[in-house]
Amino acid sequence: MQQIKPKGSSLSVRAVLLDFDGTISTLRHGWEQVMEPMMIEYLGAGSQDEARRYIDESTGIQTIHQMKWLAEQVRSRGGQALDPWAYKAEYNRRLMLGVAQKRRDILAGSASPDGYLIQGAKAFLSALRGMGVALHIASGTDHPDVLREAELLGVAGLVDSIAGAPVGEESCSKEMVLRRLAQEKGLQGGEVCVIGDGKVEIALGVELGARTLGLATDEERGQDINPHKREKLIRAGAEAIAGDFADLNGLMDWMNLGGKTP
Repeated sequence: MQQIKPKGSSLSVRAVLLDFDGTISTLRHGWEQVMEPMMIEYLGAGSQDEARRYIDESTGIQTIHQMKWLAEQVRSRGGQALDPWAYKAEYNRRLMLGVAQKRRDILAGSASPDGYLIQGAKAFLSALRGMGVALHIASGTDHPDVLREAELLGVAGLVDSIAGAPVGEESCSKEMVLRRLAQEKGLQGGEVCVIGDGKVEIALGVELGARTLGLATDEERGQDINPHKREKLIRAGAEAIAGDFADLNGLMDWMNLGGKTP
């Protein structure tokens, strides 16, 4: 783990919000390679750089907002845009061709669930749970899919709640969970930690005064640091960077939980 900024709080972390895809799970690794050609297909020749830049900047946001951007861009080019929900349905159809096969492989026993987890994720969640830290998964992926995949990978039972994107709605699950922790649970900023590989959740954490750990994972390997992700997460305000959860002791110390035992 790399500490980017001095610790902003001496409080022990009492609640953690984690992104799911790219932070815990790699089942959807490669989603960018599905979204990019689809956007180029609708936008036309010469749109590759713009589409790639937007996808990179919007990692972690609700998928429907990415599709609203696509619709706006089609219209700005003089095209007849589809409803953003239609774009989202088509994107999900294409994405699920690969994801569904991975799910089938796990259910058939030909692939291990652990092969689709970021290194050390399960041990990290188990350790925090043993310390009484509240754990919440929030994702821009549709709620039924996040729930199903968390169960498939064996992590659903390790967390207190799972919130994916509400089906048919545009509300941000990550912001809702963070505000609930602050307002309903009465937790101070330093008692909440946000962990994710997208700048969206990191920026939300910074805005609400939470601790922020950018997970700049090389998803091809499920571990180690991707330099591009690292720089993007630092710009978003991450206080620390990790490539995975292998350094459990270092992570616990950074969260001011080093003196506790599960």
